[in-house]
Amino acid sequence: MNKDKEAYIYVFLVILFWSTVASAFKLSLRYLNFVQLLFWSSLTAFLILFIIIVFQKKLHLLRESFKNDWKSSLFCGFLNPFLYYMVLFKAYSLLPAQEAQPLNQTWAIVLVLFSGLFLKQPIRIKSIVAIFISFIGVLIITTHGDFKHLTLSNPQGVILALGSAFIWALYWIANLKDDRDEIIKLFSNFFFGLLFIIPLIVITNNLKPSSCSGLLGGIYVGIFEMGITFLFWLKALKFSASIAGITNLIYFIPFLSLVLISLTVGEKISPWTILGLAFIVVGNLIQHRR
Repeated sequence: MNKDKEAYIYVFLVILFWSTVASAFKLSLRYLNFVQLLFWSSLTAFLILFIIIVFQKKLHLLRESFKNDWKSSLFCGFLNPFLYYMVLFKAYSLLPAQEAQPLNQTWAIVLVLFSGLFLKQPIRIKSIVAIFISFIGVLIITTHGDFKHLTLSNPQGVILALGSAFIWALYWIANLKDDRDEIIKLFSNFFFGLLFIIPLIVITNNLKPSSCSGLLGGIYVGIFEMGITFLFWLKALKFSASIAGITNLIYFIPFLSLVLISLTVGEKISPWTILGLAFIVVGNLIQHRR
C-alpha cells in the first residue's frame, strides 16, 4: 500500500476515535466519579502501552529510560496523566460536554504563549490575531452569547476546562525538550503518573467502581483517548507526504464530536457552542497556517 494512503487510513482512525472521547467522558461520569475515571482509564492506557512496547521489542529502551530519564518522566507524569486528566474529567463532570470539549481545544493557542515564555520564540502579529479570535470563541461558549452581562454558565467548570488547556500546553513544552522514543516517553509518563493517582484513589476510597458500565467506560477512554490512538497519530505523521494536510484534517474532530455528543449523550447542541467552536478552530488554523 502507498504510504501516503496508509497515513490517511491512520488519520481517519484518529478522527473516528478522538471524536468519540468527549461523549465517552460524559457517559462514563454517569457511573464513575472523576477520580475513578482517572484511575481506570490511566491503568488501561498503561497496560496497552506496555503491550505495544513488548510487541515493538523496545524493552531495552524502557530500561534505559527508567535509568537515565526518570526525573523528566516524573515531572511529565505528574502533568499527564495525573493533573491534566483530573482537571479535565472534573470539568466534564460540571459542564455539558458541548462546552467542556471546545474550551479544552484552546490548548493550541495557549501553546503559542508558552512557546514565547519558555522557548523564547517570538509571538508574531498572526499569533496575536489568532489568540484574539479564539478568545472571542471562548466568550461565546461560556456566556452563551450574552456579552452584556458576561455571566459564566458554570464558573468552576469553565476555569477547570480552560485550566486543562494550560496544563496540556505546559506538558507539550516539557515533552518537546525530551528526545526519547515517543511510546517510551508516554509509557514512562503513565507509570509515574500512576504513582500519584493510586494514593489519591486509596485516600478518597474510590477504588471499586460502582458499576460495570463505568468500568467499561474507563477502559474505553484508556484505549481510545490515551492509548492506541496516539500511536495511530504518530504513524499518520510518519507516513504522510504532507504533514500540513494531515494536521488540518484534525480540525474535523471537535465538530464531529458535537454530533456524537448530541446523538449519544442527548445534549441539545446550542448554536452558540457551534459559533464559539468555529471561532476557536479558525484561530487555531490562522496560528498554524504557513
